[in-house]
Amino acid sequence: MMRDTVPADEILSKASAIGQYYGFTPLATLSAKTRGAARTKTYPETLANLSLDPIAETVASFLKQCQHIEPIPSARQPLFVWHTNIAPGRPAQKKATVQFHALGTDRAIADTVVIRALVALTRDIFREEPVIRINSMGDKETRARYARELGIFFKKRANVLPEECILRSKDDAFGAAEFAIANECADDLPAPTEHLSDASRKRFEDLLEYLEITETPYELSRHLISRGTVWNDICFELLIGGKRVAWGSRYSDLTRHFFPSMPMHATGAVLHIASEGAVVKKVTIPHLRFSFVHIGDEAKRISIHLAEDFRKARVPLTQYIGTESLTEQLGLAERDNNPYLLIMGRKEALEGSAILRNRATQVETILPLANLIERLKAVA
Repeated sequence: MMRDTVPADEILSKASAIGQYYGFTPLATLSAKTRGAARTKTYPETLANLSLDPIAETVASFLKQCQHIEPIPSARQPLFVWHTNIAPGRPAQKKATVQFHALGTDRAIADTVVIRALVALTRDIFREEPVIRINSMGDKETRARYARELGIFFKKRANVLPEECILRSKDDAFGAAEFAIANECADDLPAPTEHLSDASRKRFEDLLEYLEITETPYELSRHLISRGTVWNDICFELLIGGKRVAWGSRYSDLTRHFFPSMPMHATGAVLHIASEGAVVKKVTIPHLRFSFVHIGDEAKRISIHLAEDFRKARVPLTQYIGTESLTEQLGLAERDNNPYLLIMGRKEALEGSAILRNRATQVETILPLANLIERLKAVA
């Protein structure tokens, strides 16, 4: 049976651990570094003309806080961030939110890592296996083409569809489509994936390939629609007991309002849950011992699998899955200052091994993946 409410302390603790193992930095940590700096007090004026749905408003609030992050996330230096409205030392929120975001990269691995982290948290919190439903609304070119197809669809079926649906379609084709889906009269509704541009189709296929390679179960949902003007390309939702508990999408069109000087790709997801409790306790994070760096797609795919194994075994480790550059990963490892580096390149991935390097002595040991966790726990 689905849990209706969860203690805020538990949500914060689980989100912190999952963020650590999947390579997400807490927004609170980044904000602490810029404390005292001048802050933007209002939203960008360009947002005034947009109709933001509640989740888009949540993401916009997150981006407003990200404007002061330095350096600004980019393809060379992507940033994986998690955030929550639960704060240690303050009363628990009645409606908790937890967000995972990948900023600065349009690689399919970024979407995959966001989805995997969200699935892990949802599974832990609700103690049930979530259903992942995925679709793609495409880019602006695709959305415009799809809107025209919807308009034609509703005109042709004006005599058989509910009157309210037809009335809505005159001003908002996507809203009419949502109404038709909700009222179960959309069996033959055109699918957005049938109208994807070449670029959007490639992005969607790349994501599905990554999900399959990492053995992440999902369902294609042709009736999953992102109606807002800020969402683009992939969209997904997580269901528990048939009820949506989390929503995610790419939202590169929204980031330009907050970072107008440079385009920024972004993927994010928001989990909603009723919480309970009094004053929230501070999460105690164990002293980390290992920084896991990996080079190449083969190693990245293995690292996604290993994240859950490390977490369940409570190996004191963090990694930087979405960061492509080895130099950038080593820079992050230097920042974290953990005693050991765990390194996996294409050669090690194919051989089923990893290199453990003692940062103090530079001594390296080759460890087979078969008993990796046991060896790391012995070192820790």
